[in-house]
Amino acid sequence: MADSNGLLAGKTGVISGALDPDSIAWALAEAAHREGARFVLTNAPVARRFGRLDELAEATGGSPVVYADATADDELEDLFAQATDALGGPLDFVVHSIGMGMNVRKGRAYEELKYEWYQKSLDISAISLHRMVRAALAKDALADGGSVLAMSYIGAQRVFSEYSEMGDAKALLESIVRSFGYRLGRRGIRINAVSQSPTKTTAGGGIQGFDAMFDFAEKVAPLGNADQASCADYCVTLLSDYTRMVTMQTLYHDGGFSAMGISDALIEGMYGDVLGGDDA
Repeated sequence: MADSNGLLAGKTGVISGALDPDSIAWALAEAAHREGARFVLTNAPVARRFGRLDELAEATGGSPVVYADATADDELEDLFAQATDALGGPLDFVVHSIGMGMNVRKGRAYEELKYEWYQKSLDISAISLHRMVRAALAKDALADGGSVLAMSYIGAQRVFSEYSEMGDAKALLESIVRSFGYRLGRRGIRINAVSQSPTKTTAGGGIQGFDAMFDFAEKVAPLGNADQASCADYCVTLLSDYTRMVTMQTLYHDGGFSAMGISDALIEGMYGDVLGGDDA
């Protein structure tokens, strides 16, 4: 584990989406705790049955846990009311790390989406960000100069055949970041999305063809795929005062994948060593 630099000393927040040690939100909570933050952990009530949030709470200094459905406005308002009460006032940061593709999990092709599931996917994966920010504002739970952060993926901008409806959801998520950024900026509150590499999490494992997506990105990205711990460290900087003038951005944390077209490693994997010679 990296040494603490105290980047979040004295700051408070809410971190959503941690389920088990493979979760990005889990690593982020550990990093935020290391950097001095206090926070409330939250996830959907169903996570109480199969998640390990209590274990994370203990590991992060006894962080309060509030279970709330991110698609239910009343539960989100109660979440922020409890968070401000537990942490002693308005919050310095909110982390949205929530997503689920219902059709993806059921193996339905994009051209045959079940629209009821599609709408649920958009609500869980994207509209829940809008709901969270709205609920925080309604409960006066966001401090001036604070930071809101959401987790995205480059599937919002490019087509990955097996990512299906989640590409639409992440595109909507990134649009919400921009739309809210203008309005939150009046209070010095910033909001950004981090577009992370394919990451071996419980959610990622639910995507058919995930291993191929992971291996493809690993071969293309100059630095390889970014893992949970490195993503968490990057996110900490976006919650800190060092990025106080960064807002409305989708920031790529993907080992350089987003800037690449093709790589030697990918060509060699497909065709063998056909390039030959030294780099020109």
